[in-house]
Amino acid sequence: MGAIETEIKFRVADSAQLEARLASLGFQRLTSRSFESNTLYDTPDRSLRAKREILRIRSYAGRWLLTHKRIPDTGIGEDRHKHRVETETELSDGLALAEVFHSIGLEPVFRYEKWRTEWADPLAQPGGHCVIDETPLGVFAELEGTPDWIDRIATHLGIAPEDQLTLSYGRLFDLWREQTGSTAQHLTFADVNANTR
Repeated sequence: MGAIETEIKFRVADSAQLEARLASLGFQRLTSRSFESNTLYDTPDRSLRAKREILRIRSYAGRWLLTHKRIPDTGIGEDRHKHRVETETELSDGLALAEVFHSIGLEPVFRYEKWRTEWADPLAQPGGHCVIDETPLGVFAELEGTPDWIDRIATHLGIAPEDQLTLSYGRLFDLWREQTGSTAQHLTFADVNANTR
């Protein structure tokens, strides 16, 4: 079984200010700003989505990652944090795996992109991370760690509870399309720019 991933998101008005604040709290930058491309796969009848699961191939900073996420069977339920069972492994060739997925009936159903910078709190046990994501919908950050750590760091960063989000980027994209009337099908820079009034 994979590990339980616990996180929140929040909108970022000033990335440089957030990075300076993280550094002042002792965070260390793990990766500089790097492009990330994600593709979600599902069956033609969207059976994974119906079960609130995702299967993702990610290309990021020269690495390929395969990730499966699902709701925990028991224990932690949804609260002010987002909780998922996450199983992840590094791949040598994500394009080859995409071909395998196609051959067994899985198809790409959603793509999303961002520029990501990763920071880590070396004192957090177990690890605590903050990622800053420049998306086609604006800049967001995620805090991932234990619930207590997330709450403590959010307080230090001045993130009010009402500004903390548990929605996925896919769900944020759906809400944005409803609000704007955009016909974009994917959360990519090209699709959002071409299909926004």
